[in-house]
Amino acid sequence: MRWILLVILFLAALPVIPAAHALTEAMTGAVSGERFAKFTGSPRFTCVVDGDTLWLRGTKIRISDINTPEISRPGCAHEARLGALATQRMIGLLNAGAFTLEREGRDEDRYGRKLRAVKRGGRSLGEVLVAEGLAERWTGRRRDWC
Repeated sequence: MRWILLVILFLAALPVIPAAHALTEAMTGAVSGERFAKFTGSPRFTCVVDGDTLWLRGTKIRISDINTPEISRPGCAHEARLGALATQRMIGLLNAGAFTLEREGRDEDRYGRKLRAVKRGGRSLGEVLVAEGLAERWTGRRRDWC
């Protein structure tokens, strides 16, 4: 009988893990309470790689409706500068509050990244970058930013 009491006390002392922030396996739905920073190395759990790629809870996501300048292998200094600005802007947008991940077509790209539009209040965060000249709408081909 005493061991039952000990088990109950042990279970009561465990931290409660909120399920409200859980996403489905398909990585769609509401996201809140996450803090994003620029990716600096392993492990990749919740961070921004560049303006159109992020990691959320260990899953790599390609923002499906935009293309941003490259920062890992830019074609020129102009592309590198724009890529850095797009990355910082996306970090700011993601950290500004709750957002949703929405599947709009294929589930994954050829690299295994989840393809999702990132929206807040029905507006694409990618479209914010497009309006600011830091991204282009994704058409299936990469633009030359140089």
